[in-house]
Amino acid sequence: MASSKNNTIKLKFDSARKYAPAPESRSAAKINARYDLFINGKFEKPLSKKYFGTISPSSEERLSEVADANAADVDKAVKAARQAYDRYWKKLSGAERGKYLYRIARMVQEKARELAIIESLNGGKPIRESRDFDVPTAANHFFYYAGWADKLEYAFPNRQAQPLGVAGQIIPWNFPLLMAAWKIAPALATGNTVVLKPAETTPLTALKLAEIIQEADLPPGVVNIITGAGATGAALVNHPGVDKIAFTGSTQVGKIIQNAIAGTPKKATLELGGKAANIIFDDAPLDQAVEGVINGIFFNQGHVCCAGSRLYVQESVFKQVVQKLKDRLETMIVGDPLDKNTDIGAINSKEQLNTINKYIKIGIKEGAEIYQSSAELPHKGFWCRPTLFTNVAQSNRIAQEEIFGPVLAIQSFRTDDEVIEKANNSPYGLSSGVWTDKGSKIFNLTTKLRSGVVWANTFNKFDPTSPFGGYKESGYGREGGLHGLNAYVKLV
Repeated sequence: MASSKNNTIKLKFDSARKYAPAPESRSAAKINARYDLFINGKFEKPLSKKYFGTISPSSEERLSEVADANAADVDKAVKAARQAYDRYWKKLSGAERGKYLYRIARMVQEKARELAIIESLNGGKPIRESRDFDVPTAANHFFYYAGWADKLEYAFPNRQAQPLGVAGQIIPWNFPLLMAAWKIAPALATGNTVVLKPAETTPLTALKLAEIIQEADLPPGVVNIITGAGATGAALVNHPGVDKIAFTGSTQVGKIIQNAIAGTPKKATLELGGKAANIIFDDAPLDQAVEGVINGIFFNQGHVCCAGSRLYVQESVFKQVVQKLKDRLETMIVGDPLDKNTDIGAINSKEQLNTINKYIKIGIKEGAEIYQSSAELPHKGFWCRPTLFTNVAQSNRIAQEEIFGPVLAIQSFRTDDEVIEKANNSPYGLSSGVWTDKGSKIFNLTTKLRSGVVWANTFNKFDPTSPFGGYKESGYGREGGLHGLNAYVKLV
């Protein structure tokens, strides 16, 4: 019987591996050899006179070089944003602001193929995710907030919403284009101007968005996009001309930002780390739940702050679910992000791969049982096989700390109260998932799980109309929906 099962797994794996390559052509994407800083409506050489390379993590190929902004460059961008705010953007009617946002949204749609290719090349994620989720959802955020721009009196009844001024926005490498849209769109809709800093490893789609903004004829200085590493971000956070900080990234950096702005009038939203719990009850549709778990942690290489990296399975179906997960892992294709067959792309950077491998070694040392798919990995680039850990203790580091990679820690539970206690026993509180056939269980858990988002019989579903954010060390404030508008206004 065991031999038959192994043969079935091998057949599934062989059939997955024998797909003919179906790569997306790179010819549709234009990447400049060098990018300057986008300040005051045009690309300007950095005052620092420094540039750094950006690569494709799947091949380690150098794609371009981008400007490395210093404090003087940041100051120049903030002053351009302030001038644009004072001169015209805050005075422009909501209807006119909305027109610009609609135009940007349509242009993102028109350039969707190019943006998806660049996103996968620079970030390492499969083209299916970039094409089918990242780019359409980015456009949808611009469309959604364009609709709110002239309706703020309905968003805040009996209150007058006034813009804050200049928003400093810092985004991570896991969703470069989507995070840019997530932050820029509500800021512009409410009358603020923006200085955005993308992650140093994935700047290219943000710079392509700068070209779109320029082509959309947005007034100069309303959106400024500067590139650089931690020092650039610190200069933006500490600049006295910035009225609002919006940051998505690690909890460690979020705490530094919180300390830096303490005692200042700056408002902030911080969307930080996570260690999401996915909970499968014995009455759940197991095949659907397994696919949801796979989608929640592996299809995105685990590069999502809300990735379902902790899995709790009710004891009576534990062995069955674990076996289904192992079987499913053997069918997954790890490889070229531009290949439409690829399920799991490259890890974003060598540094991140080292962090993931460090935690895998920690898991083994802690006594957990490891299972990795037998997928062959490419010789060049940064790759990690999808990994399961069973026999995991609640106190194990792989069950408590954010790994940000395709690593899943699995535990069992017996009762509702037990799994609620285990799921909440984490410093994070960004998201959770519940899989069950009973609505009463869903409602019970949604009222008791300390998570900003609780998905029911699905995972990693996002919509511009829905707020997103966390509790505890996952940050504070909400982005998306009406809540996303509130973060960029003062109400009088």
